[in-house]
This record gives sequence, C-alpha cells and structure tokens, in this order.
Amino acid sequence: MTVPSHWSEPLAACPELALRDVGLRAGPRVLLERLSMSIGAGQLWCIVGPNGVGKSTLMGVLAGLRAPDGGGIVIDGADLAQVPPAMLARQRAYLPQAVHDTFSMRVEDAVRIGRHPHLSGWGWGRRDDDGVVRDVMAALDLDPLAGRDVLTLSGGERQRVSLAAALAQQAPLLLLDEPVAHLDLRHQIQVLDLLQRLTRAGRHAAVVIVHDLTLAQRYASHALLMSEDGQALHGPAPDVLTPAQCSRALRTPIIRISDGTHAALIPDGNRNERH
Repeated sequence: MTVPSHWSEPLAACPELALRDVGLRAGPRVLLERLSMSIGAGQLWCIVGPNGVGKSTLMGVLAGLRAPDGGGIVIDGADLAQVPPAMLARQRAYLPQAVHDTFSMRVEDAVRIGRHPHLSGWGWGRRDDDGVVRDVMAALDLDPLAGRDVLTLSGGERQRVSLAAALAQQAPLLLLDEPVAHLDLRHQIQVLDLLQRLTRAGRHAAVVIVHDLTLAQRYASHALLMSEDGQALHGPAPDVLTPAQCSRALRTPIIRISDGTHAALIPDGNRNERH
C-alpha cells in the first residue's frame, strides 16, 4: 500500500510525549505505578495486556482527556493539561475504543469531521480538504461506502470510518484504542500496514492498543506490556514481547513458533497434555 504524501504529511512536527512517574488507580486498585517513558517520531507503540489492567484508561490520559492519579504527562516540554484544546487537536488524533453515532450522515461527511481542527475562525476549511478526505478514504478501502449513511454500516465498516476521520486530522501523533478490534483479517493487516508505513517515514508516532500478540510483535517498534499487578514493561518490542514476559502478564502460557521466516506468539495448547 502506498501512502499519498499530501495527506500523510502532518501539519505539525511530531511532538515528544513523555510520561513522568505516571500512576493510575481504579478505586483502591493500582493500575500503574510510577511509569516513565517517552514516545517520539518514527515509533509505533503497541499496548498489550489482559482486560481490566487500564489500557484504555492510560490512552485517555495520553490524549489529555483524563488526569493521571500521580505524576504527569509532558508534550514537547509543556504540561499536557495546560495545552489549549485547539492546539492539542492539531498535535494528536485520538480514536476511542467505542464510537457511537448519534445522528445519520454520509460516510464522506463523517470522515470530513476530522478536518475540523483546521477550520479558520470563519468556519472555512483548507484548500486541500477534499483531497485529504478522498485519499484517506481510498487508503482505508472506503470509496464504495462514500454515500452510505453511517447508521447502516457494520461495526467493522464504522470502525474504518472513525479511523479515517482520525487520520484526516493530519496530526503527527496517533492514539488509537483497539483500531482493529472489529475488523476482518484483511482490513486488520491493511490498517496496521498503513500505520507502520506512516511511522517508518519518520513524521508520525502511533500508540495502538491491540490484543493479538502476533500482530503486536509483527508491527510494533516498541511495546508496553501491562499486567494485573500494576507492573508494566516497556521498550523495544523484541525485548518486551517475549514468551516468558507475555505468559506472566497474560497469566497463560505463551510460546513462540517460527517457520524460519515468520514468527507467532500463541497460547501453549499442549499445556493440558503435559499436566
């Protein structure tokens, strides 16, 4: 898949997003304890872990929609909480885990919503809005759906529309909560291929929550592995996504299989036979 340059070129330089001793709580439960790491241009981070460990909560914190319970988030040296919303919308695009449509609209108009941060004070768009929308839709295989009402779409189709709107924002930092969760395998690969191409070009950074360990190890340059005890491992994906560390975090035996060229991280189906 090629990446059309006139929409894949972000309209701002990619900021560095730094977590400084970030803590998260869910009532009395510790989700994260003093997490420090940084996210920068050229990096594709996959956040992996079992349900309920705070992956989506952390994504909301990174997007500036929720304050951490300890520590802070810094974007290009500034406190994330102090960045004006309009400026933040040009720096980062956020795709939540669930998108709820409240009224009908054409698919093309739903994607065009992503251009809102670039409207002038008079509500005028940019000269290249139409081209950006058109090419993002083509990149995500949405052309056949352009005239459809979003309320008539399947969950996977709607997910691609929401992702297209986020990409149309032309923000250099992409924060995507389970963007491939409702997609068939072909579109999962299509989306992750696209994100990998964007980040490898060096102008974007992406943080993606995924559940498939094999997809995470295939596409991630970096990984954050969260577990139920509030501990989190982070760093280059090959160092983090090991069978031993994934087994511990997911509380199920994980093995790595390979055909010499491709590798997969899968549950150990022989465990019961051995025990």
